[in-house]
Order: sequence, then structure tokens, then C-alpha cells
Amino acid sequence: MPAARRSPRAAGLVPADAAPARLRVGVVGAGRVGAVLGAALTAAGHDVVAAAGLSAASAERAARLLPGVPLLPTDEVVTAADLVVLAVPDDTLAGLVAGLAETGVWRAGQLAFHTSGAHGLAVLTPAARAGVLPLALHPAMTFSGADEDADRLVGAPFGVTSAPEHRPVAETLALEMGGEPFFVAEDDRRLYHAALVTGANHLVTLVAEAADLLRTAGVVEPARVLTPLLTAALDNGLRRGDRGLTGPVSRGDVGTVRDHLETLTERAPGSVAAYVAMAQRTTERALAAGRLKRHEGAPLLDLLADARDGDPAGSR
Repeated sequence: MPAARRSPRAAGLVPADAAPARLRVGVVGAGRVGAVLGAALTAAGHDVVAAAGLSAASAERAARLLPGVPLLPTDEVVTAADLVVLAVPDDTLAGLVAGLAETGVWRAGQLAFHTSGAHGLAVLTPAARAGVLPLALHPAMTFSGADEDADRLVGAPFGVTSAPEHRPVAETLALEMGGEPFFVAEDDRRLYHAALVTGANHLVTLVAEAADLLRTAGVVEPARVLTPLLTAALDNGLRRGDRGLTGPVSRGDVGTVRDHLETLTERAPGSVAAYVAMAQRTTERALAAGRLKRHEGAPLLDLLADARDGDPAGSR
């Protein structure tokens, strides 16, 4: 985290009474997300007193981003902290919170936030029953474990879910970590997360898939070809939505799509299903947006349906 950065509280950007001025922080899950958030809270003036991490990578990351912070068992981390950061995988979060409740380590007056995009406040109910103030603070950013993760946090959107009376505390913490908070309702949390996964995780898969196909086609440096194209496509998509679509589907070029399917079946059969699925959804969106007329989209959908049935040439 850049040393010159001041916390929003110190800069007068958040109310002084929105949350305690200095908190003892415990980080449960000192992985790619937890260690970065711990470093951000340190930069904001809080005191990270303990962290928990099971893997060698977590230990290395904690040593680099949280120097001098001891790695302790999870229950000891919670006991030592005023604010507990739960940065663990989605599927383990509920069991962890409930298990800690069974041991009696949660205490009234603590704050706890998790970083899961898929969960809201319900997963923290066992802690809330003990008097803990529950928050969900999800940085809508990709963390790869590289050095640039800390810089990416600055200005990153944070999906915040909290009780109305706790919203100032949640937003203050997000601001202090360098983020830009926006509210996500409890009932919308899963859809919110699915949207981010579609946009970020699936994008990486699509880029890697395109690069592999270019290598198969003999292109030695796929990134050199893809970088300007994908940069322009992303800009078009963000600014213009479906109106930014280009390519054979947007033109209704059934013959080109048929050629693609035949070539992929011959040379990259593992890519056929993904191509068909994305081409179908692209056709549907192009029809809904008026980019394609019904008589132009119907042959494409028929061709893609045939491909799903194992006939890439389209025998209809």
C-alpha cells in the first residue's frame, strides 16, 4: 500500500464518529484478499494484531503485507480483535462463523465483516446473536496474489450490505480501505455476485480460450493481436452495451458462423460448446436490442441448436 496515502478519516472525508478511531483488527484468512485488506486497514490507522492462515502462501503474504503480525489459531485471532475480517472461501464461511459461535469467542461490541460477494448478512447470524455488529464488505476487484493487488484496491468499488443503522460504519470502513462503497440489498447479493463472476472470471476464460485458438492457428504472440481488439471491445461494451456488438452474429452471417463451427469441430473440439453457448446468447441479445431482425436471427439460432445436437454443419 502506498506509504503516502492518508485515510479518509484523517483527510476529513468521513465522520469522526462513524466508527471507532482505532480498532484492533484480526484477519481470518490471510490470503490474497485478507492480507491486502489488513494492510489497507493498517494504512488507515488501525492496528492489525493477529492473523490466521493455513497455507505457506498465506504465511508468505502475511509476512510481506502484515510485517510483525503473528499468525495464530482462528479462535485466538477473534478473541484478540475489536474488528474481525473474515476473508475465507464462500463455501467455508457459514461453518466458520457457526463454529466460532459454538466456542463462545464472539463477544458483544465486536465488529465483523466478511469479504464474500455471494453472501450477505444471514451468514453472520451466529455472531450477531452474540452481540457482534455484522457487515458484508465485498471489494469488486480481482486479486491474483501479485504486488499490484494493493494498488488495485485504491478506488475499487465495495459492495456493502448492512442493517440501515450500521451503514455509516460499513461505508466508513470501505472508504478507509481506499474503496468506493455502494449498497447491495441482502436479497440481491447472489445476483450481484453472479454478475461479477460473469464479467470478470468468465472474461479471463474467454481471453485465454481466444489466445489458445490463435496459437493453434500459428500466431506466436496472441497477446499482441488480442490486446488492441479486446481493449476496444471492452470499451464498446461498457459505453454502448449491446449497441457495441460487432462481428458475424451482429451481421447475421450464418455462413461464417457455420464455418467457425466446422473448423472448431475439426481443430479445437473442446472449444465448440463454449462457442455455441456464447453465440446463442449473443444472438438472443442482438435480437432483443434490435441489432438483428427476427428473420436474420432465426437461422443463426437453428444452426446453433443443430450444433448443440452434434451437427456443426446445420442440416436443417
